[in-house]
Formats: sequence, C-alpha cells, structure tokens
Amino acid sequence: MATRNNIVLALASLGAIQPSSAETILGAYIFHRHGDRTAKSTPPASLTDLGYSEVHAHGSYYNSRYVANSSEAHILGLGSEVVKLSQLAVSSPSDNVLQNSAAGWLQGLYPPVGGAANQTLRNGTVVEPPLNGYQLIPVSITSTGSGSESSQWLQGSTDCQNAEVSSNNFFNSDIFKSYQSSSLDLYQSLSPAVNATFTEDELNFKNAYTIWDLLNVALIHNSTDSNAALANVNTSTIHELFLLANVHEWNLAYNSSDTVRAISGAVLAGQALEALNETITSNGKSKLNVQFGAYATFLSYFGLAGVASGNPDFTGIPDYASSVAWELVTNATVSSDGAFPPTSDISVRFLFNNGTSSSSYDLTAYPLFGGSSLEVPWDDFVTQTQKFAVTGQEQWCSVCGNTDSSCASNSTSSGSSTTTGTTNSKGSGISNVVAGVIGAMVTLGVVLGLEALVLLASGLRLVRKKTLAAAAAAGATSSTSAENVGAEK
Repeated sequence: MATRNNIVLALASLGAIQPSSAETILGAYIFHRHGDRTAKSTPPASLTDLGYSEVHAHGSYYNSRYVANSSEAHILGLGSEVVKLSQLAVSSPSDNVLQNSAAGWLQGLYPPVGGAANQTLRNGTVVEPPLNGYQLIPVSITSTGSGSESSQWLQGSTDCQNAEVSSNNFFNSDIFKSYQSSSLDLYQSLSPAVNATFTEDELNFKNAYTIWDLLNVALIHNSTDSNAALANVNTSTIHELFLLANVHEWNLAYNSSDTVRAISGAVLAGQALEALNETITSNGKSKLNVQFGAYATFLSYFGLAGVASGNPDFTGIPDYASSVAWELVTNATVSSDGAFPPTSDISVRFLFNNGTSSSSYDLTAYPLFGGSSLEVPWDDFVTQTQKFAVTGQEQWCSVCGNTDSSCASNSTSSGSSTTTGTTNSKGSGISNVVAGVIGAMVTLGVVLGLEALVLLASGLRLVRKKTLAAAAAAGATSSTSAENVGAEK
C-alpha cells in the first residue's frame, strides 16, 4: 500500500516476527485504528473508499496470520473458514468512522465463503445466502467515545476529571509555550490554504493536529485545481507540521510525571489483560478479541508500558489502519483435548504495525516494560500490567477523582480494586477484580457476568477550547517530560 506523504515510522529494525514451528498461539487481543477518513475539522468525519480498502486489506492480513489453517501463527482452534461467533468479540465506539472500519476489517478477516454457507431445508430446498456467502459478524457498540473521530481536541479520558486537568496543563507548560512561539510564523503562512476552515487567531501550535490533519487529508484527496493554495504546501512543510503534531498529541496523551493523563492507555491495558486472562481460564473458548479506537490511546499505552522509552519513534502518531496485538504463546505441548498448559508455560508477545506508513502488513514484535525480551512470561505480564492498568470501576473513580454519576455509589464502598489473587487453577492468574475490567463490552458475549460495568474509555476525548482556556488561565502547571518529544516518524 502506498505511504502517505513519504512519512514512514521507522519501526522495522527488529524484523517481522514469524512464530517457530514448535510454537502455539493460544489467543490474541488486537487494538486497531480506522482507515483513511475525511478531516476532523470538517465534521462529521467519514470513512473514505480508500480507508475502507485499507482496513479490509489489514483484515485480510490478520486472516492470513490467525485464521488460515496453513499459517504457523494460526490461533489454536479458531474457525478457519466459517466464523464461530463464540470465539470472536469485536467492539467499537458509536462512531461512523470506527464502526465502519470495524465492519470493513471483519470482511477481510472472514471473507465470503460462497457455497460453504448454503443451507438445506427439510423440504430439500437449498438456500444460498446473499453476497456470495457474506458472513454477518456483530460489532458491539459502546456509547463512550461517540463521535470521537469528529472531535477536534483529544485528551486522555472519557469523563475522567483528573485526566482532563492533566492534559490541559500541557497548554500552560514551558514546552508548549516554546513551540507556540517558535512555530507561529509557520502556521500563519498556511492561511491561504486553510483560511476556509481556520481563522488567523487559530493558526498556531494549539491547533497543531487539526491543521496538519486538514492539510494531510487535502493532499491525499484534493487536486491543486480545487485548491491552488495547496501548491505552496510542499513535502517539507507538511513533514514539519507532522512533527509538530506529534509533539502536540504525545504530550496530550502521556506524561511520565502525571500518568493519569494516559487514562485511555490504562483502560486499554486493563481490557487486554482481562480478555487474555479469559482466554486462559476458559481454555480458549474466547480466542480473538478486537477493539477499534483512537490513535491517542496507542500513544498513552506506549508511554505507560515503556515501549516509547525504549524506542522514541513510538512517540509519533500511528498512521491510518495501525494496530497492536498481544499474543498468548506457548512452546509447551498442547494436549489432544485442547486443554491449555499451566500459565508458567505461557508468555505474551506484543506486536505493532504502523498501518499505511509501513512497508508491509507484517506485525513486528517489541519489548514491553523497558525490558529486552520479545516475550514476557504470563505471570510477569500480569504483575507489570497491573502497575498501571485500570482494572475496575472503583479504581477508575479513585484515579479520576470523580464522585458523580456512577462513581457516587463507590465513594463509600470499601476494598481495593487492585487486590491480587488467583483465578486460574493451572497456575498464577489475575485477581477476581481484574476479571471485572472496565471495558467488558469488548468481550460482550464471552464474559456475560460483566455486562453491568461501564466501558469508561476507548480513546482520547474532546476537550473544549473554552475548557482549555480556563485551565490555562487558572495557572495550572505541568512537569511534562520532553525526553522523546519531536521524534521523527
């Protein structure tokens, strides 16, 4: 697939990971970004035909990796042609771009099966399904994150008060003020190309992402005949704007001194942990979990899990159709009845593909938690993830400082959502509370007992400009880390 603006995230240094012949993949959790869309600054954003093609192609890649029987990475027992809905759970916020991306991706993951889907009725009539055996796969829709791809200002939570304050603090930080001053002339020079969308007062670093996003979309889809001013926005300029957008979004998504800013990544970590634990404790009844969400959630997780500290390229905005995957892997012999080995023989591998900027669809493995190994023993993965994951509603309320709505009933409750215990009879598992991770909708239909929990975050949320201004006026301070800021993709 063609790269966009020749901006490539250089994340292939470790090479694409192919499992050894002796290895078995027991299950996986995928977090995926949408495909190409229209600009955020001209809402409502919508998935383009190009974006549809992108996510479909990436869904086809995951078919070749996890679904196809011929693949060495085939997930143990996963239906290889006709989908078994009990094995698969897919979710998306209520959002046109993300929902349609999920649907298009699933068409690639499980393509039409032709005559294999025919049904013969009692009277002998053969029913041929529409669209050459198109497979109907439900996507669980969550109310949180609604319209997130039409939101122009992103930050680290959905209704998490402390995270909103933390992200807004960036706009009063020294690093923000420095970029605001040094880049002003560049942004002002863009007026001829963007004045139909942005006023002169809005042409500054505070709008770094939405300005770059508008021009990036225009340079993909518009001809210079429709906007002659685009001719003055050359490759060098758009690259500089992209780097500034990286700085802007990384600092809104993560701060090493104030990790509540990365609440969306903390919730994602909890969701992945809960889903993978369910795969283990159910002996693989739940095999593949997929969630579609916003790019800033990638950044938040990269910061929390130590991925960015080991490779500063991870402070760059993941491109369209990017995805991460957590794989449960073992080199132990799996019994003929499909029973999983003890958790001491199970590890987690973390992989990433930078979507349309990548030279291939292949996933590449990277170390987690500041380590060097590409595989983390399950027990260690649990321990390290629990250090920053949000693993229950009570914990979320405490971290976020919320006391209204659903948090009101938790303010007088006792106990801790981070208490550890065991749930797996074959070895160390995760706590009973972790089994109630926020975001149970991600595994709806697999973990029915979690239906009452609220999915608190699946991506970064809208921050109103008035709120930003108010926070800055209040004199809030930020100890933003600039260690990896501005890394080139």
